[in-house]
Parts: sequence; structure tokens; C-alpha cells
Amino acid sequence: MSEREAIDSFIDKWRARWPEWSVAEVFVPHAQRETAAAWMALVQELTDAAWGGSDPRPGEAKLGWWAEELQGWTRGIRRHPLGIVLQKFPVDWLLLARALPALRDSRERPVDSDEAHTQLRPFAEAAASIEAGLFGGAADAQALVAANLLQLRLAHHPGEAVPLQVLAQVGEGAALAAWSQQLAGRISVRGGTAPRRVLAGIAKSRLRRGDAVQPVGAMRALWAAWGAARG
Repeated sequence: MSEREAIDSFIDKWRARWPEWSVAEVFVPHAQRETAAAWMALVQELTDAAWGGSDPRPGEAKLGWWAEELQGWTRGIRRHPLGIVLQKFPVDWLLLARALPALRDSRERPVDSDEAHTQLRPFAEAAASIEAGLFGGAADAQALVAANLLQLRLAHHPGEAVPLQVLAQVGEGAALAAWSQQLAGRISVRGGTAPRRVLAGIAKSRLRRGDAVQPVGAMRALWAAWGAARG
């Protein structure tokens, strides 16, 4: 497999979950699009490791490997194909590596909405800082990043995603829809970088419809991305 094919294999896996991006990325500067897709694919690899599977141990091992990989990026060493796109940027990859234990610990079901965001704060702060370095923009956009991450968890790893308080209030049958609406209310597409705002705008559109995982139509995605990009 060539380097290009290896990179595309991970980006395509991310794009498969976000088909709306094919129309929404028009609102991301052209020079940033490959970097944005590679960065979002990296975040997907990390969150899948943290939240995926019934047994947390394989994911913990993957996060350990990624911590070593990110530390290597700070020294100009890379093994993973995504590093071909990302490692060259002078951002603090060590900061992201140090935040991975908090991402691992966020696997535990939160008590309420505030705890759900608090669990992710260290990783979201590190991710927001990396994004500011990659794309420009405010580095203090951790609330937007955290809300977007919680949507990702609800969509792809819903098992422990809904807080206990929501389950108690509405019951298990209505919990996913109720948590979707709460998360939609917490996504404010202001500040942060253009790629993050656009992705968060699409995520909010999905959540408002009540289904975190199913893509929205092209016109709705375009409208959501346009509004988010302006934010």
C-alpha cells in the first residue's frame, strides 16, 4: 500500500461516518481541507479506542500506543499514516498525548450533563489547542469541542453515553432522544476553527432531528455548514 492509499484509508473511514462533509467542506479554506480531514480522522481513532467495544482493555492498549506515537511526533518520528499529513505542523502533540488518560476515563457513564462535559475537558482543551495551531482561531473553544465529542460518542458508542440523570428523568426508551436534544442545546457554533464549527454545525443538525448517527440531507448539511462557518 502506498503512503497516499494508507492516508486515504483512514480519512475515508472518517468520511464514511460524515458523508455530509463532501458538501460542507466548501466552507473550509481549500488549503486546510486535507489537514482537517486527517485531524478529524485522528480524533476518531482516539475516541474509538477510548469508547469502543465491551472490553476496555484493547482500547486502553491502543491509547497507550497513540501516546507513544504522539510523543514521537514531537521529535520528528512517525509511524502512523496520518502523521504524514499532521506531524509536520509545529503544534504541541505532547499536550494531546498527556490528555489521553482523561479520554480513556471518560468511558464511565456520567452522572449528569455537567459531568459529561467535565470528563472530556482535559482532552477537549488539548484538542482545541491543537486545532488553533493547525487552522488558526481561538484556542479556548474546548466547550464546542467537548459538545461535538459527546455527539460522536452518542452516535457511535451509545452504550454508556447517556447520563444517569437523563435516564432517571425520561426512562431508557426516551433517553437517546432526550440526550440528543440536550446536546444540541449545548453546541454553540461560535469561536473555534472553521473545520470545527462546520463539523459541529452538522452534528447539531443531526441532534436536532433526534438521531445522532444518521446523516442529514445535502441541502440541510449545506445550510448548517454555512451558518456554522459564519459563526
